[in-house]
Amino acid sequence: MTDRPAPHTDRLAPNRLGTETSPYLRQHMHNPVDWYAWGDEAFAAAREQDRPILLSVGYSTCHWCHVMAHESFENAETASYMNAQFVNVKLDREERPDVDGLYMSAVQAMTGSGGWPMTVFLTPDLRPFYAGTYFPPRDMQGTPSFMRVMESVANTWKNERGKLESNAEALTAHIREASAAPQGDHQPGGWPPELLEHALENLSQLHDPVSGGFGRAPKFPSPTTLAFLLTQSSGREMALHALKAMLRGGIYDQLGGGFHRYSVDAQWRVPHFEKMLYDNAQLVRVLLSGYTLSGDTELLNGALDTLAYLEREMLSPEGGFYSAQDADSGGIEGLTFVWTPQEFRDLLGDEAEEMMAVFGVSDPGNFYEPHHPEFGRRSVLYLPAGVAPEQAAWVEAARQKLLASRAGRIQPGTDDKVLTGWNGLMLSALADAARVTGDAHWLTLARRNRDFVKANMVGQGGALLHTYKDGQAKISGLLEDQALYALGLMALYRAGGELPDLLWARQLWQDIRQHYWDGGEEMDGAGVFYTTSSQEAVLLTRRAEFFDAAVLSSHAAATQLAVWMARYFADEEAEQIARRAVQTYSRELLAAPAGLGGLLFAAAHLLAPETEVALLGSTEARQPLERELAGHELPFTVLALSETGEGLPVLEGRSADQDGGGVAYVCRGRVCDLPTRDLEVFRAQLNGLNT
Repeated sequence: MTDRPAPHTDRLAPNRLGTETSPYLRQHMHNPVDWYAWGDEAFAAAREQDRPILLSVGYSTCHWCHVMAHESFENAETASYMNAQFVNVKLDREERPDVDGLYMSAVQAMTGSGGWPMTVFLTPDLRPFYAGTYFPPRDMQGTPSFMRVMESVANTWKNERGKLESNAEALTAHIREASAAPQGDHQPGGWPPELLEHALENLSQLHDPVSGGFGRAPKFPSPTTLAFLLTQSSGREMALHALKAMLRGGIYDQLGGGFHRYSVDAQWRVPHFEKMLYDNAQLVRVLLSGYTLSGDTELLNGALDTLAYLEREMLSPEGGFYSAQDADSGGIEGLTFVWTPQEFRDLLGDEAEEMMAVFGVSDPGNFYEPHHPEFGRRSVLYLPAGVAPEQAAWVEAARQKLLASRAGRIQPGTDDKVLTGWNGLMLSALADAARVTGDAHWLTLARRNRDFVKANMVGQGGALLHTYKDGQAKISGLLEDQALYALGLMALYRAGGELPDLLWARQLWQDIRQHYWDGGEEMDGAGVFYTTSSQEAVLLTRRAEFFDAAVLSSHAAATQLAVWMARYFADEEAEQIARRAVQTYSRELLAAPAGLGGLLFAAAHLLAPETEVALLGSTEARQPLERELAGHELPFTVLALSETGEGLPVLEGRSADQDGGGVAYVCRGRVCDLPTRDLEVFRAQLNGLNT
């Protein structure tokens, strides 16, 4: 057995990652590290060479992933040692969130926290035995250097393998235990009646009454929590406060629109500068709901400016939406987005001082220092006092000048892979924008996205694939792909009234129920939606993802979908599944609701009265009724649109007017008002649904 794998015949050629489509993997294709992609080839090499696997996990817009790559993976000496001692595997966490989530459990068990880059050492049969996140090139502040970690692992593997086998057994047992479904509350009658009240009380204690949002720095947008709060009269002001604070903060791109990933401070002032599709899509929906409830046009403008940014910079020519934009510009974090007073003076002349006050540049406490010796302090733009109506045109003119100047800077890189689940979030955002504003442009973009996914990302048997790039769709779809895209299709149906969209969502639900749900014969199973299909090979164990990280969790998304399937199709089994799925995590909902907004939303839906609004007639005839309906926030109401009154249980026995006019049917608790064509009567009926 040799100490080193056979070298590539041409070391100037890309390593094995050169054939991958993932932008993150391709960022490493010229490393001197002999990388493998995650898969059977790497696993076979580890077995044949009897070497541990060094698994390195990150994503293309991760700042510290870039740092570790420059420090270690591009270093010839470090790479030589990696190649001699390990089978080295690169993984894009966005391509394989299932693998990432599994091994993140090991990192958290060993270190008490997690994050990326993630470094995990595995046995050839894929059991983890040592794990961490970023390792520096030299020992630093109690963190061992990457080389020292590797040397320790390699020596122990050769001389004391029993220790590593014991670690592997213990960590694997921990992963399996952490992945097991909780006992929950499966008694008849469901979860505790005080569940929502307790969640609201808990969130109010975490609420920052000054700066908005929840908890301390770093502060994340938490869109699923905000979405839940907007459905509750006693939580609405907390959500609206957070949305306004974010829109005026540096976490929001005051020039180009769109939200950065999170704020490093508690005041939403200085962001971590990457922009993610999932954050922006989810926040558009929350902003639109907040606008409908409050009438505050600042929220509407924030939603529309964010959509404009996504269309301008994240939309592929084919109709899919890209995943993310980098925090770095030319290797320097945030440089595209920050400003000096002199740059304002050069661009805005006599107006500079006043505009510096508007955008916080003159605030002595507002500065950001890029991690680069050539660049001194600069300011993140934010709106310390908002923008008064009489200032709007003046500020907008300055904004356009600044934006045009910024376009000449080095721009952040874009991760141009298309992920199905995240596009489902975007489909929902576009559909909601079309419904709330009546602007057909957003509906056109939504239908274009639907057509793109249908043409390119449907696998055998109708299940969705996970990722698409350069004309190639691959990787079996996960639960998040099926559930989030199905929810998007339902939103599209509510906006456009095309029944095939709703029926496609139902088809995806049937696949979820068959291949992802574990409910047992008599609801005596685990009571969870697993992240991976029963048709896929199991890696160590199957996991259920119930906690909302940055994205609505897949278990919560499937639970919300189940409720809608029950309501639209009178599906009693779907109703039982949804209730059981909430009950499984009832103890977690009571103990720590801050990270479970998606399940709280589902619980609130199940507890809400069953309400229905059916609008019948041609698209043109329904339009006045639809515009009235759009002015009412009805998050748990079945909205059925049809020309003929056919195709859904909710439409049975209902018909359009013979003269072609639109007619509305409004029902609450299976008791219906008289059908009406009168907008005033319809408005009163809708107001009654909110009481």
